[in-house]
Amino acid sequence: MKKVKVALIGAGARGMYAYAPYAKENEELLEFVAVAEPNHIRRNQFKEEYKINDENTFLHWKELFKKERLADAIIIANNDESHYEPTKIALEKGYNVLLEKPMSNKLEDIIKLGELARKYKNQIFMICHVLRYTPFFSKLKAIIDSKELGDLVNIQHNENIGYWHFAHSFTRGNWRNSNETSPLILAKSCHDMDILLWFSNSNCRKIASFGELSHMNNLNFKEGMADRCIDCKYKEECPYSAVKLYLGEKPIFKTVVHPVPTKENLKEALKSGPYGRCVYKCDNNVVDHMVTILEFENNITATFNLSAFTQDCNRTLKLMFTNGEVRAHDGKNVIEVKKFTENHWKTIIPEVVESGHLGGDTKIMEDFIALVGGKGGQAKTPAIKSVESHVMAFAAEESRVTGKVVNMNEFWNNKIEGI
Repeated sequence: MKKVKVALIGAGARGMYAYAPYAKENEELLEFVAVAEPNHIRRNQFKEEYKINDENTFLHWKELFKKERLADAIIIANNDESHYEPTKIALEKGYNVLLEKPMSNKLEDIIKLGELARKYKNQIFMICHVLRYTPFFSKLKAIIDSKELGDLVNIQHNENIGYWHFAHSFTRGNWRNSNETSPLILAKSCHDMDILLWFSNSNCRKIASFGELSHMNNLNFKEGMADRCIDCKYKEECPYSAVKLYLGEKPIFKTVVHPVPTKENLKEALKSGPYGRCVYKCDNNVVDHMVTILEFENNITATFNLSAFTQDCNRTLKLMFTNGEVRAHDGKNVIEVKKFTENHWKTIIPEVVESGHLGGDTKIMEDFIALVGGKGGQAKTPAIKSVESHVMAFAAEESRVTGKVVNMNEFWNNKIEGI
């Protein structure tokens, strides 16, 4: 296989720390040759880490595209609202593309990206639905497809966000306000809509959702609290305290708060930046709990429960078949299988891959680079297939807001035909 040259747009948490490290471990397979990143610290960090030439280091992706094609492939991991234009130009210039999820925060852009996938069908164009690449979810899919438990009938799927993750990403962070970015079910859970589609092997027929922003709001700001956690008298006891989360014994997402996360830099960020705000005094509006009910065209039904109010960040599932059932916990990496004709549960421990998303971050890079390098075969997450899961997320939010069950065919016709 030839060595693949790769460019990166967006050297943030996903571009820098989820996908790029694959190049460190597989120098014979790929090298990064260009980067576009508006933050000068992150841009220079990536440039130095991956030995990018000055002439291929850019402040903005528009500057990168002014040059002739610099690489075989490009990873687009900038902000959600800025996905469509660079992806369109990249495909037009002949790049193979790995695009971070969600494809866009605009429904019309997602549809257009699906059309571009059809137009540029001879190029690799994949979406980072990394859960399909994990040994855990791959094993569940294999059980379903094997028919060893009969036909799949019903799915119960829980996404346990974790109170600390929700406070960081969806209350203080980039995805806090759907008017600026996208609804929670798109930003966080288009992954899960994709998994439900994959498991059911059928398009969605109907969808209904219910959810609210019940806790992370101004109504729960009480006397003695402060607009910033660093000034709050409850900072040592509040579970959502920025002081505890970012300056405690096990700080979370510290490179997101500051690209050079020294104690001094983090403290300064909490004094002036968005991550230092009280969770009850932010401009957030996305729901902190939501349940979605789905019916697929092959009559499989599913419930998807999304909640901020959990200790850990993980996914738990129950799959019910005509001849048995499955219980699964991705945080424990355990799958339990029970046939109705047997008296015992069989325990399966999937392969462990040391990288983010249960190994999915590494596995998707492995597949993307191999496909670009000419190994042949089909991607698990082609853009053309990913459109449906994104549309489901928009339909779920439509149902939540209107209080109506959404017929997916009608939603397509009413919302999409005119795009």
